[in-house]
Amino acid sequence: MMRKKIAIQGIKGCFHELATKKFFKKEPYKLVECKTFKKLINVVVTKKADIGVIAIENSLVGVIIENYNLMKNFKLKIIGEIYLPINQNLMILKQNDIKNIKQIISHPMALLQCKKYLSKYKNLKITEYADTAEAAFFIYKKKKKNIAAIASKEAARVYNLKIIDKNIQTVKKNYTRFFVIQKKKDFYLKFNKASCYFSLNNLIDELYFILKIISIFEIKITSIQTFPKTNNIWKYKFYMDIFFKKIINYLIFKKKIKNLINNFYVIGEYKNGMKK
Repeated sequence: MMRKKIAIQGIKGCFHELATKKFFKKEPYKLVECKTFKKLINVVVTKKADIGVIAIENSLVGVIIENYNLMKNFKLKIIGEIYLPINQNLMILKQNDIKNIKQIISHPMALLQCKKYLSKYKNLKITEYADTAEAAFFIYKKKKKNIAAIASKEAARVYNLKIIDKNIQTVKKNYTRFFVIQKKKDFYLKFNKASCYFSLNNLIDELYFILKIISIFEIKITSIQTFPKTNNIWKYKFYMDIFFKKIINYLIFKKKIKNLINNFYVIGEYKNGMKK
């Protein structure tokens, strides 16, 4: 079987890789490691990877709006969704001791997720790093005895580090939602979620009709983000994720919305990634 090339933000041992493992399970694939989300998107757009797995929302920190913008602007399609439990861990070199640590490094989102825990280390320097797994790799590669990293258990295993504190995130039930994206749209007979974009000229009236149609067709909004349109005072654009039990209801809803507003755009149609 031919291996898919899958682009992720980060390196082996990062949460993007864990999300990829969860979604593709026993399917063979080859990782394409990317430093940034923009690089990930570019790799998928230029077809250097068949698929991308990209973080979109954390239950504690919130939505990454820029990733919605990147997917829409480059016309990528969402084909799947993954909810991954995020357990953060403090790790150091195996022969090291916490008494030697002067600095803690990790991805900015991981540091935010562990803000309460980190508050007890007031004398340590807290530094943002490109990725959780890269922070772990840096300690391993450079044999840094005065630096600790916050990363996954998988990163500790891959880079032979010692975990000194487990599950240090402030909220113990901490999830990150990821999208599986690709250049072209696949046709699926079964899906129950959709992500879409639209902008409104008349905020009150148009939004009222959209919400009314959603209610009539028994569609549930699972996420909605709004922000001002650039260079358009008091004009707004939206990203909205919706869930539905009947595809026919969604198809009618989509047709009615397209008749109501001109700039309605579906970013993806896919199966709900949250296990009931």
